[in-house]
Amino acid sequence: MIATVGSALAIGYVCGSLPFGLWLGQWFRGVDVRTLGSGNLGATNVFRELGPRLGIATMVLDMLKGTLPVLLVSRTALGASFPGGADAAGIATALAAVLGHMFTFLAGFRGGKGVATTAGVVLALFPLAWVIAGSVFTVTVMLSRYISLGSILGALAFATVVAWTSHGPRAAIQIAFAILVSGLIIARHHQNVRRLLRGQEPRISWRGTRSA
Repeated sequence: MIATVGSALAIGYVCGSLPFGLWLGQWFRGVDVRTLGSGNLGATNVFRELGPRLGIATMVLDMLKGTLPVLLVSRTALGASFPGGADAAGIATALAAVLGHMFTFLAGFRGGKGVATTAGVVLALFPLAWVIAGSVFTVTVMLSRYISLGSILGALAFATVVAWTSHGPRAAIQIAFAILVSGLIIARHHQNVRRLLRGQEPRISWRGTRSA
C-alpha cells in the first residue's frame, strides 16, 4: 500500500515539476524567465515577457502535465490498487502535480502559481467544473484584462461547483481537494491581490507586452 501511494504521488509530483516555462525560454530565447517580470515560471509571466507563442505553449504544456499523470494513475492498475480506489488515486496524483508545479525541484523549488496545472487536473477529474471555471476565467480576463483576477475567480468557481455537485462517499475528499487547491492558488496570488486593491496590477496585452 505504501509503495502504491508513493508511486502515485511521485508520478504526480515529477510530472507537475517539469518547468516548461523555464525550458522554453532557455531553448527559444536563451533567457531564464525567472530573471524577467515577476520571476514566475507560469504561463502568464512567459506570455508577458516572451510573447504569446511561448506563453500559450507554456499554458498548454502546464495543463498537460496535470491531466496526463492523473489519467495515467487513475485508469491503470496503480489506481485500482490505491487505497480508496481510482478516484482517490486521481485526487492524490492531482494534488501532487499542482504542488510540483508550484514548488518544482527542477528549478530551485520556484515554480508557477498553479493555475494551468490545476486546470489540467480539473479537466481530468471534474469536467463540468472545468467548463464553468474556465468560462469564468475567460470572461473575466476578456472584460478586465487582469489574468490574476480571472485566476482567482476561476479558482473560486471551481471550488463552488465541486461543493455544489459532489455527492456520495467521495464527496468529502473531492470538496476538500477543491477547497485546498483553490486556496493555494489564491494564496499564491497574494501580491496580485494587493496590486489589484491599489489599482497597480498590470493588464494583459494580447501582443504579450505589458499594458497599464
